Amino acid sequence: MDAPTVFFDLDGTLIDSRKDIAASVNRTRADYGLPPLPLEAITGMVGNGVRQLLLRAMPEHKAQIEALVENNRAHYAAHPVVHTTMYPGVPEALAELKQMGCRLAVTSNKTASLIPRILEKLGILRYFDVTVGSGDVPVLKPDPGLLYLAAERMGVAVRPEDWVVGDHYTDLEVGRRAGVHVCHCAYGFGNPREERFDVRVNDLREFAAWVRALPDVCGR
Repeated sequence: MDAPTVFFDLDGTLIDSRKDIAASVNRTRADYGLPPLPLEAITGMVGNGVRQLLLRAMPEHKAQIEALVENNRAHYAAHPVVHTTMYPGVPEALAELKQMGCRLAVTSNKTASLIPRILEKLGILRYFDVTVGSGDVPVLKPDPGLLYLAAERMGVAVRPEDWVVGDHYTDLEVGRRAGVHVCHCAYGFGNPREERFDVRVNDLREFAAWVRALPDVCGR
């Protein structure tokens, strides 16, 4: 069979971005006269896009949410890769998947224009056929719209043998709703809740090895 298309989440799956996300939230809080929140607290608020993140982090200013989002996006865009790093094994796994002939996409609730900047800074943008994010579709994950848009931009259909790879329940739900296989990245900072998955990994190289072992995958 043809090698599968793989739709990757970004934060908590390919990159550990917690410190830079938290720093941007605390800069926004400071602009509104609020004290900083701990890293752990902000990390628990991540996963449904910047709007929901700020509603959770600054509920006392929810009436000003549009201004909060604009403020935070400016802060984060100015410092997107200060402390952010790739998880161990990410570049090796991506290289192996490409060698097998897989099409690779990033489908993230992060602002779309920031995704290629971050991937380029970390040296892994070249592995991806397309990246899509917030601003590209009207509804974010767990709606599967980002996945379908990525497939459309690659000129391919979404097939049952394709994969969603992510750490958060929103990613896993996307996979379930799209009818594709799901890989849960247990090393990330997301919460799978009660969502199903086909395989769980503690290193992305384990996922690449899993795909390599599938019968008749191109590149074997």
